[in-house]
Amino acid sequence: MGSESASAMRTSLIEFLIESAQKLQVTPIVKYTALSLFADRFYHYLSLSRFESGDKVSSWLLQPLRESNLQLFALVALWISSKMHNSHQLRVKSFKSLGDTVIKEQHFTTRDFLEAEVILMQVMDFEIGAGNTAFIFLEELLFQLKAVAKVGDLVNFEACMDIMDLLYEKEESSILYSSPYSLAASVLVASYVITVPRQRWEFPILHWAPN
Repeated sequence: MGSESASAMRTSLIEFLIESAQKLQVTPIVKYTALSLFADRFYHYLSLSRFESGDKVSSWLLQPLRESNLQLFALVALWISSKMHNSHQLRVKSFKSLGDTVIKEQHFTTRDFLEAEVILMQVMDFEIGAGNTAFIFLEELLFQLKAVAKVGDLVNFEACMDIMDLLYEKEESSILYSSPYSLAASVLVASYVITVPRQRWEFPILHWAPN
């Protein structure tokens, strides 16, 4: 697959995951954890073409690798994320029902979803910690800003998430997600500049503790 077509497929898959998250009405943390699992780790691994050697996992869902199969893995990433963050997580039948509607090229059974879940976990060596995602750092930084400056209440959090979505959709920007804290700070500053009226701009002054 050429670099241009690979880039176009990646963008299409990210948009698919984001749109699926909207259809399922999952919380932002579920969506961004799924994006981290799928885009930052699983799809990044595939882009290295390491599956050609069969050094970790072999499955008909990966060989040959079709866009419809990757859409399945995007839904599975959302499913895993929902288990991690929701006390009443969505059932697999919810994802299968959505897959039956939005995946046009192929029909996947419940067994396929279960197999894809195992494969995705194997690719990530069963390490699915989500504490190092940009979204979590963004929430923490905004909370800290509100604690020291009233202008923090004027920052549009929806705009923050829109910016994060756009960065995920642009492959050239996706490398920023390797530094999630810096990315979160950058997103917060961008949203501050875009959404807070200039006449309300202020910068918090922190009192230094005596030595």
